Amino acid sequence: MNWLDLLASILGITCVVLAGRNSKYNFWVGYLYTTALFALFWQNNLVASLMLQPVSLGINIMGHYRWTHPKDDEKSSQDSKALKVTMLSWPERILCIFAVFIIAFAWGWLLDRLFPADPHPYLDSCVTVLILMAQFLSAQKKWDCWVAWLIVNVTQMALHLSVGNFFMPIVCGLYLINGIISLLNWGKLYKKNA
Repeated sequence: MNWLDLLASILGITCVVLAGRNSKYNFWVGYLYTTALFALFWQNNLVASLMLQPVSLGINIMGHYRWTHPKDDEKSSQDSKALKVTMLSWPERILCIFAVFIIAFAWGWLLDRLFPADPHPYLDSCVTVLILMAQFLSAQKKWDCWVAWLIVNVTQMALHLSVGNFFMPIVCGLYLINGIISLLNWGKLYKKNA
């Protein structure tokens, strides 16, 4: 049993459940989760996922600030100190999808040449870029982040199974369930302008 895998799994579940319930406290758990994931990916030679963690930490800090310091036109109708849920426009969605594919392919190609120890450089890169996009959208409190998280959960499950992690694929399945619930929850918040 890999205790680091278990710890990261518990922290991850806690973080996403809090985020899905629109709780700003998800960021505090997210700081610990990022640290645990860094150590887990180091242990498994998942280079792209490892390199993601400092960037992830930066996005987490930005999101923590954005959620708690909204501009006047971004304030929730239910809490003036909270950022309201919004949605991307269709052109923004297309741009995000295009960016994910281009960056993931380029990163995978680079990893394949520079880090031959990475067992799945293209899948690792795809998961990494999808996570960055989902985190960035979540930090902006965009409803669309949950669609991105659903895709992340499926691809991450495949990645963790391929390297023999036991708990993380289970966690990804739980994330998938939470993602569906959160997608619906944030949809309600969007309609309420909250």
